[in-house]
Amino acid sequence: MYQQQQAERDQQNERRRENRQRQEAREGDETHAFGGEERDDEAPAAEKEKPSFELSGALVEDTNTYRGVVIKYNEPPEARIPKRRWRLYPFKNDEPLPVMYIHRQSAYLLGRQRKIADIPIDHPSCSKQHAVFQYRLAEFTRADGTTGRRVKPYIIDLGSGNGTYLNNQRIEPQRYYELKEKDVLKFGFSSREYVLLHEFSDTAEVDAKKEEDEEEDEGLDE
Repeated sequence: MYQQQQAERDQQNERRRENRQRQEAREGDETHAFGGEERDDEAPAAEKEKPSFELSGALVEDTNTYRGVVIKYNEPPEARIPKRRWRLYPFKNDEPLPVMYIHRQSAYLLGRQRKIADIPIDHPSCSKQHAVFQYRLAEFTRADGTTGRRVKPYIIDLGSGNGTYLNNQRIEPQRYYELKEKDVLKFGFSSREYVLLHEFSDTAEVDAKKEEDEEEDEGLDE
């Protein structure tokens, strides 16, 4: 069963990559048609953070259908699989839950519809397709003033009914928010919290909570 699900996800990832390549090709054709490459400083910064949710040929293609369900989200051309091994550490009422390893795909769909969700969130206040954890290749400025590019994690709410919360602040829907190490995510009215860390993060606090829970469990057994 697990192998079949993994094969389906691998096939979906391949379709995503092919779709991004077609998008990049279309954008390249449009650039040549209008006489050159568009300058970055001519486009408002806010617009760069907003993906297109309008119905288009790409949205209704098979690449956006998974297990017979139309996906409300389309990955951007700058989507990338990260080299850094990011992880989500879930907690329910301060009780640690199994770690989620989220570095093997360029995007993870979170929602209540288990048939299509990469990360299921079962609370009734959450939407079927609630949010997407997306990796994007983005520019950054080094200490010496030069620029480089790095794959960074982002969260985007897909217009959910009860919202997505970043560090206890509700984020605007259909907009990318860059995530940092130790950021905390919550969805709807669920009490579960998801702490973002990676393989080089200091997990002392997480380990301490696990030890406390184990000691409490041992005390109950006596």
